[in-house]
Amino acid sequence: MSDDHVYLSLTEASGEPEGEARWAYGTGFSDPLLGVDTAIPAGVDGQDLAAYCLMLGDDALILSQRLIEWCTRAPELEEEVALSNLGLDLLGQARQLLTRAGQADGTGRGEDDFAYWREESDFRNVRMVETPNGDFAYSVARLLLFATARHALYEQLASFADPVVAAVAARGVKELAYHREYATAWTLRLGDGTPYSAERMQAGLAAVWPLLDELFTAHPVETRLGVDPAVLREPVLAELAAVVAEAGLSLPGTAPLARIGGRAGRDGVHTEYLGPLLAELQVLARAHPGATW
Repeated sequence: MSDDHVYLSLTEASGEPEGEARWAYGTGFSDPLLGVDTAIPAGVDGQDLAAYCLMLGDDALILSQRLIEWCTRAPELEEEVALSNLGLDLLGQARQLLTRAGQADGTGRGEDDFAYWREESDFRNVRMVETPNGDFAYSVARLLLFATARHALYEQLASFADPVVAAVAARGVKELAYHREYATAWTLRLGDGTPYSAERMQAGLAAVWPLLDELFTAHPVETRLGVDPAVLREPVLAELAAVVAEAGLSLPGTAPLARIGGRAGRDGVHTEYLGPLLAELQVLARAHPGATW
């Protein structure tokens, strides 16, 4: 299998038991944060750390919700299961990061507080993850771009100053390698398939491409923490270019989506699509506050 695909060997080489690298957080048999020191490291501002955890956690939470929407709607049953599991991976990452945000800001808020009781303007996710799923090709294109960029970022964050974020990234990079592999396989299949499938895949890339730049634009919080996503731009674009070329497609030339007053998702400025998504995500918790099951 490894000879058939450039990314397939990444999870095979993880050193974990068969299939373990693809388990969602919380559904496997080991805690990625077991034994990790949760004290805020010296020299790290707790408020900045909390804000950064919200950025990363909100990205994962919102894209997880979008992926789960494919359940019962994907082209094949196998893809419904696959996309649901990708969503669970991201949900697991979100849970750890949102919990860390509550530890870092000193409020003690938990993952449910952040997920269910914040308003739209309090979310810090990039706009790419909140747009509707569109057709299958659009969702594949979004997953390809997001997973490739986030995989590169998590490789860097595995040595981040905060041991909790570093542990989440070290575990998450294995899952994101599979997300990237999955999206790459479908990009190749659609791009090198029928004329219509190639047309839809090209259209998906063109539609999502303007949203990519936000992942490489440093926020002041990231700058203060010593994180510079801009350095990932060229290597990530090179990876994407190789996949797109192998699929017989072309890189879109569309410009980045304009910011509103110089602000975007990291500042709580979102598209019109986030509100309805949050309404669905939060409705049960808000209808039955404090309920347990």
